[in-house]
Parts: sequence; structure tokens; C-alpha cells
Amino acid sequence: MKLLLDPFDRLIIAQARTEALVAVSSDARWSMYGIPLRRP
Repeated sequence: MKLLLDPFDRLIIAQARTEALVAVSSDARWSMYGIPLRRP
């Protein structure tokens, strides 16, 4: 899978990892970043 190139997506992922948040995205690539993920 390709890494995310959108800097805004990477910012959200970084914040979710730092603050132990659950991210919401339909993008399957987010699951490879090791954060809790909820699909809409």
C-alpha cells in the first residue's frame, strides 16, 4: 500500500497517536498507521 501523501491526513494521524484518540476515516490506508480507527 502507498503511504498517505496528504499532509492534513498525516497531521490527524499524528494527533490521534499522540493523544490516544480514535480516528474516523473510510480510507483503508489509515489502518496501517497503528491507530484506533473507526469506519463511517
